[in-house]
Amino acid sequence: MAPVSDRLPVFPWDRLEPYKAAAAAHADGIVDLSVGTPVDPVPAVIRRALSAAADSPGYPLTYGTGSLRDAIAAYLRDRLGIAGAEPANVLPLIGSKELVGWLPTLLGLREGDQVAYPELAYPTYEIGALVARAEPVTYADPVADLDPARVKLLWLNTPSNPTGRVLDATELRRIVAWAREHGILVVSDECYIELGWDTAPVSVLHPDVCGGGHDGLIAVHSLSKRSNFAGYRGAFLAGDAAVVKELLGVRKHTGMIVPAPVQAAMIAALGDVEHAVVQKERYARRRAVLRTAFEAAGFRIEHSEASLYLWATRGESCWDTVGDLAKQGILVAPGEFYGPAGAHFVRVAFTALDERVDAAVRRLA
Repeated sequence: MAPVSDRLPVFPWDRLEPYKAAAAAHADGIVDLSVGTPVDPVPAVIRRALSAAADSPGYPLTYGTGSLRDAIAAYLRDRLGIAGAEPANVLPLIGSKELVGWLPTLLGLREGDQVAYPELAYPTYEIGALVARAEPVTYADPVADLDPARVKLLWLNTPSNPTGRVLDATELRRIVAWAREHGILVVSDECYIELGWDTAPVSVLHPDVCGGGHDGLIAVHSLSKRSNFAGYRGAFLAGDAAVVKELLGVRKHTGMIVPAPVQAAMIAALGDVEHAVVQKERYARRRAVLRTAFEAAGFRIEHSEASLYLWATRGESCWDTVGDLAKQGILVAPGEFYGPAGAHFVRVAFTALDERVDAAVRRLA
C-alpha cells in the first residue's frame, strides 16, 4: 500500500520551526503571532458545563443531543439571522478542521472530481481533496475561473483565513446562484463570522443570500475562536437536509462523535453571549495596537476587515519578512503557506496575550 502521506505536502508549520527557534532566542522571549491559537482562559460558564457532564460513561450520539441541536439552531437564528435554521439539519463536529479534511471523502468524491477553494486559503482544503484522490483547484472568482462540469465541491471562506476578506451578500448571491444552476455543492467556512471589524459578515444561509432555502448549501462554524474552545474540539455544520442526512449516516458508521462532556460545553457556549462579547473586545484592542505598530514599521495591511489576522506586506519575499521579524523575537506566518499568491505577505495573528502584544509593539518601534 502506498502511504496516504505520500500524496500530501510537507506539513507547513514544520517549515517554520527554525524561525520559531530564532524568535525564542530573543532576550525578552518570543512573541508568537503565527498559528493563531486562543490563549485567553476558557470562560467559566463553559468549564462548569464540562465539569458537570464529566460523569458520562455511555456512548454519545453522533447526531448530538436534542438540546445541543436546539442550541445550534437557536444560535444560527438569533445571532446570525438564519431564519430557516432547524435542529434536524445541523450536525456537531470534532472541530472544524476534521470536517474540512474529511468532507470530500465522506461525500464520496474520487479521481476526476474537483474540489475548488480560494487561491489564498486555509491549507486543509487542499488536503481534504488529496486524501480523497480528488483534484484540488483554486480560483480568484469561482464563476469565471472554474469548470462547472468538473467541480463537485466549492469551498467558500468568509471571513477569510488568511486575508480577513469578507464576501458581502451580493457577491455570495451571485456565487450561490451559479453553483445551484450547475448542481455544485457550496460549503462555506464561516468560523470567523462573529469577528467582523470594519464590516458585518453574513452567512451563506442567510435569507438575503439564499432566499431562505438551504438546498445545495452547507455552512461550517467553530467555537474555537469565539469561545476559546480550540482545546475542546467543538464545531458544527448546518444547511441542506439531504447532505446533513448523508453525512450523519456515514459519520455514525465511522465513529465521528463529539464526546458527551464537550457537547454539554457547546450548549453552554452557544447559549452565552456575554463571554463572546468580552473576547471580541480583547481581540479588538490587540488588533488596533498591532495594526498601528505594523503600519508605522512600513507594512501595508490589505483586507483584514474581519477574522483574527492582519494580512501584511512590505513588498518582499514572505520568508525575508519572517526571518527579519524572527530576529526581533516576533513570529508570524509566511503568506506562502496559503498559496502562491501570498508569496509577498505575512499573516499576523492577534491571539497573543496583551503583555506579549505590547512587547511586539515596542520591538517594532
